[in-house]
Amino acid sequence: MVTLDLEKLTGPVGVVRMLAVLLSGICFGLAVSAVHSGDPYWVWCVFTSGFCCFTTLLILVLELTELSDKMPDSSWEKFTTAFAMLATLMELATSVIYPTFFAQAGLPQPIAATVLGKLTSTTTNAAEVGLTLMESDDKNDFLTVPGLLKILEAFVACIIFISLDSAHYLRYDGLKWCLAVYTFCFIFSLLIIVFTICCELPFSNVLTGYNVLAVLMYMTAAVVWPLYAFQNNPRPKPCDPFDPKDPCSWDRLVVVSFMTCANLVFYIVDTVYSVRET
Repeated sequence: MVTLDLEKLTGPVGVVRMLAVLLSGICFGLAVSAVHSGDPYWVWCVFTSGFCCFTTLLILVLELTELSDKMPDSSWEKFTTAFAMLATLMELATSVIYPTFFAQAGLPQPIAATVLGKLTSTTTNAAEVGLTLMESDDKNDFLTVPGLLKILEAFVACIIFISLDSAHYLRYDGLKWCLAVYTFCFIFSLLIIVFTICCELPFSNVLTGYNVLAVLMYMTAAVVWPLYAFQNNPRPKPCDPFDPKDPCSWDRLVVVSFMTCANLVFYIVDTVYSVRET
């Protein structure tokens, strides 16, 4: 028989999660009804709203019905913390991307989606992380610097993926190598996050070796990507990334270059922490 634990909803974290579901749901509806586009940035924004809304709702249902108690306490706390961190980063990125690209026409829905949904949802997810930090028993790996770095590495890789354009990276083998670097490191980071949630990782030496390998791979990508992406490819004039009929994708090459360097820094810091802990 399923029992209901209403205290999980009336507590500070429960209230914050219900607000996040409400605001993300409203934002999702407004974004879908306002603009329909095949642009990867639009897909990212709509996916972020839907993903954050329905995953938070699932967490609420599992805690309300006490089904979450069937999982080890540490694993459930790690999962909810990792999701709250990831949702905060995703909503923060969306709160910048959506109004920049899709609120140019002055329509009420995109403006409402930006003001009401994105910024407020970011605040609620960040508040959940803060409340979790205050209530943590110091056994949550995602409340450490290496744990946060793993979330950041996966998130930055997502931004890189939505900024990629096959018309660019399929032209040169060097850019294909960069795509392989992004994909390999992203998949491995996801696996580390999953294993960290499910169980303790006993192979710290393997993680250190992976971090060193990721640093070396991202170092090559940080050099190879701009070398080939901008070779004989100056910024066209005019170049309007907001033009719905013919958006200029050159600026996205800059985004990939910047995010590659950012992830390289994150992997270097991650490697330093891994070496210190071994």
